[in-house]
Amino acid sequence: MTTTEQPAGAQEEPALKRVIGPRLLILFVIGDILGTGIYATTGKVAGKVGGALWLPFVIGFVVAILTAASYVELVGKYPKAAGAALYTQKAFKVPFLTFIVAFMVMCSGLSSASAAARAFSGDYLAEFTDAVPPTLVAILFILALAALNLRGVSESVKTNVVLTLVELTGLAIILAIGAWAVLTGGGEPSRLGEFQATGTGYALITSVLGATALGFFAFVGFEDSVNMAEETRDPVRTFPRAIFLGVAVTGTLYVLVALVSSLLVDHRTLEKSSGPLLEVVKAGGLDFPPKAFALIALFAVTNSALINIMMASRLCYGMANERILPRAMGRVLPVRRTPVVGIVFVSLLAIGLVSTGEIEGLGDTTAFLLLCVFAVVNIAVLVLRRDRVAHDHFRTPTVLPVLGAITSLILASPLADRDADVYIRAGVLVAIGVALWAVNKLVMRTRGEA
Repeated sequence: MTTTEQPAGAQEEPALKRVIGPRLLILFVIGDILGTGIYATTGKVAGKVGGALWLPFVIGFVVAILTAASYVELVGKYPKAAGAALYTQKAFKVPFLTFIVAFMVMCSGLSSASAAARAFSGDYLAEFTDAVPPTLVAILFILALAALNLRGVSESVKTNVVLTLVELTGLAIILAIGAWAVLTGGGEPSRLGEFQATGTGYALITSVLGATALGFFAFVGFEDSVNMAEETRDPVRTFPRAIFLGVAVTGTLYVLVALVSSLLVDHRTLEKSSGPLLEVVKAGGLDFPPKAFALIALFAVTNSALINIMMASRLCYGMANERILPRAMGRVLPVRRTPVVGIVFVSLLAIGLVSTGEIEGLGDTTAFLLLCVFAVVNIAVLVLRRDRVAHDHFRTPTVLPVLGAITSLILASPLADRDADVYIRAGVLVAIGVALWAVNKLVMRTRGEA
């Protein structure tokens, strides 16, 4: 990719504002990972694996740590907003591959936000009302988050902090219910070792891999934070602790919540619900109001969607600065200093995705797209070892990105036993990306910028 010089007399866009400190970034990472995955797809994971619901989350935690180590090295080395697209370009210098990776990351964020919108309009909202059509609720939900994003990153991140604390409270309630059940002799511990698939061969392996691939949706989010590098103070020092701590905290919570869920509720009941943790509250034996927990869950999925819309819009901004997308995509509001065109663009795409599937399909699409990207990033970190930079930064042991690439490819493969509509949806999104790439190249060639 050739960087185009700024034309004489052209007005330079204002830089993004550095407002995110270490504590705020840690909460941002935790809030980005927590949310829709654990609150909405736990039941679907149980439907794939059975009572051994905890196992996919343990495997997913390991895979997440492997890839997180690669992201930590790369964001410390190149603290820019474009994330995986920047790393791909620097490693392979193939503009087409860079664009596809960037587009897949953006689409993964939008499919995740769409899954959150669907979760918002599902069983948790039904505790209060079912008078408004779910699709309309999901669209209004996306529009409200777009408006918050336009106002400013400081407002968005501070809202994220509040919502993160709320969703952590919700998970603490689930763990308290689980502790009460254990102390009073409630639940069915025997379920924790039950598998949906019969036998011990290929069917069991694909069942566990399929559940892990879907459950991995709950771990995605740490990669979003690197797109906030230009809005973070001292990113080289701040990111390693924030990402590793964020993945460790959420991974521990996920495994514990999965144990409690399977202990108290049969996997068939969990599978049928778009609000599986609400089923845990109702079955827990403690007199906790279901409506209160449903409200917490609504805040949790709101947080997921908010951060994903933030990520996708910042990715558009970064790609525009790298001339992967037209310059207009990098336009920033002069006063608010937020990427206005990027926010509008990704919000419209998210609204379109809301109508393409339900929570499970959109969540699995998110995981599949990101697993493909993670494989590329893990390879890129090895390729870029030959590129020295002047400043010190975190360096991950070589074995971690190697294992990260292998595990990501396995979970993205047909061995993971995912539905065909996931591959179709992802294929259509990539095809749209190819079309946009061709149009952008044509425009640049016409203007003499290629």
